Amino acid sequence: MRGGAYNSSVIILTENEARLVEALRALPPGAADQVITWATRLRELSAGRDVDWSDTWTDEDLADAQRASSSGFDELERERL
Repeated sequence: MRGGAYNSSVIILTENEARLVEALRALPPGAADQVITWATRLRELSAGRDVDWSDTWTDEDLADAQRASSSGFDELERERL
C-alpha cells in the first residue's frame, strides 16, 4: 500500500535520525544495505558503551584504526586462500 500507514504507531525522528534516513533513501539499495551493515557492526562493537563521536583523532586513535584495518585485511586475505 504505497503512501499508507504501515501500522497505527507514529515514530518521531530526531533531526539526525531524519538526516540519516534521507541519506539512506538517496543511496542505491545495495549501498544502503552496506551502510546498514556497517552501522549494525559499529553498534555491536560498542557493546553498550558510550561512543565518543568526536571528529578529532588522536595519534592513538589513528594507530588503533590502522591496526584494526590491517588485521581485518589480513583475515580477508587468509579466507581467500
